[in-house]
Amino acid sequence: MIKKRRTNRYTEVYAIAQYISMSAHKARRVIDQIRGRSYAETLIILELMPYRACYPILKLVYSAAANANHNMRFNEASLIISKAEVNEGNTVKKLKPRARGRGYPIKRPTCHITIVLKDLDVEEEYLDSFAFEDKYIHKK
Repeated sequence: MIKKRRTNRYTEVYAIAQYISMSAHKARRVIDQIRGRSYAETLIILELMPYRACYPILKLVYSAAANANHNMRFNEASLIISKAEVNEGNTVKKLKPRARGRGYPIKRPTCHITIVLKDLDVEEEYLDSFAFEDKYIHKK
């Protein structure tokens, strides 16, 4: 299940993947490598890394970029990963039958992954508009 949200309405776009069945520690190992990088560089890194966590993160980055392009009309060339975090989700607990009627607990951890993309060009224009307002409009 993938949810999409926004923080700063004008410069940032969210994508959230919930209940991904892997441990948060293994997903953080990959997320730490892509935090702060450009969109194109992130795709190259995720496609070449040998970890199982790369595939759901790659799908999430694609989804966030498609969301940015479709909803906000952002250019994919100027997108960067401004925030990426992994939180622990629920742990699915099962009992595996063992010898002599015993049960062996199996724990399947899940995690929630959040990716925030920021468009540098739009952010620059956005900040310039505030500088213009401060300089001319609020000057009394």
